[in-house]
Formats: sequence, C-alpha cells, structure tokens
Amino acid sequence: MVCGGFTCTKNSLCALNIVYVLVSLLLIGVAAWGKWFGLVSSFSVVAGVICVGIFLFLVACVGLCGAMKHHQVLLFFYMIILFLVFVLQFCVSCACLALNKDQQDRLLEAGWNKSEATQRDVEKTLDCCGFSHVDYNGTCAATCFAHKPALTCDTCSAIIQQYTGRVLRFVGGIGLFFSFTEILGVWLSYRYRNLKDPRSNPGAFL
Repeated sequence: MVCGGFTCTKNSLCALNIVYVLVSLLLIGVAAWGKWFGLVSSFSVVAGVICVGIFLFLVACVGLCGAMKHHQVLLFFYMIILFLVFVLQFCVSCACLALNKDQQDRLLEAGWNKSEATQRDVEKTLDCCGFSHVDYNGTCAATCFAHKPALTCDTCSAIIQQYTGRVLRFVGGIGLFFSFTEILGVWLSYRYRNLKDPRSNPGAFL
C-alpha cells in the first residue's frame, strides 16, 4: 500500500492523536506539579490548564478510536471539534503576534488586577512588588520586601515587560504550529472517512 492510501492515512491519524495525548498528559502533569510544589497558588490558573489538558485528551481519544475502528460518526465529530479548535487557536495565536507594546501593557495590567493570588505568585517568582508602583505600607510576597529595604524592590511591570514580547512571540509561534497540525488532522479525518478499508467486503457501505 503506497503512502496516501488507507493504511498510511490511518497510521498518520493515529500518530497525530498519540502526540495530542502526550501533550495533554504533559499539560496536566505540569499544572499538577506546579500546584503540588507551590509554584502556582492560583487554583483558577491550575484548573484552567488541567481542563485544557483533559479536553485535548478526550478529543485525541475520540480521534484515536475513530481512526482505529474507521468509525464514521466519531471521525465526523472529531473533524468538527478539531476544526473549531483550529479556528480559535489560530485567532488567538495571531492576536499574540500582533499585539503592540501599549496593548501588551493594558492586557498585563488587567490580568494583574483580576487575581490577588496571581499577584502573589508573580511577586514571589520575580522578586518584585506592585505592578506599576511599590506600596511601602502594604504587603508583598517578594523576598526583597521582607529581607531588604523596600526601596530596593522593582515594580513587577518593569520586569515583566522585559519578557512580554518574547513570551507572546513564543506562545503565538507554538500556537500557530499546533493549529496547522490541527488542520492536518481535519484533512486526514476527511480523507480517511472517504476511503474504503481494503480488508472489508467490497460491496459494503462505508
């Protein structure tokens, strides 16, 4: 059987979904590891990452089962879900790559003001206090605030802005890469659904 036939398409679709399974398990494991060791105290952030991992795992399982059994209904729903994920991820990735510095600053400040747990995580990890100014009469989770004169603490916005552009480009690039693997999965699913299993009855409807 030449590549592009039934067997090759089936194996390619199975391999793609095995990669998705591994990525989903990695997401779940990293989120659980970060929560377990106290690197991230925000439950909403951990829960969000775990939910994304579980969703990707379920979609990959649907695709894998559909590919193994050549199941028309499973392949159809897998194809639709994967296409919707592709559209959403492609838009988000393009937005990450297109944000200018002012938009990045507004987005960071909105995220900072949304969760106090996230603020503590950032202050502790980056050893900074406050977003745009240091409140010397308030509290701060940074080491510099507790063991050094507070005047030595930098604001978190000054530190975050050094890496924001690179992080957004990295996230946008990774998102674009995976979005193209998703459209590949849609194409493989569509092609595979319309191929006949050479081992089946030639007169059977597939």
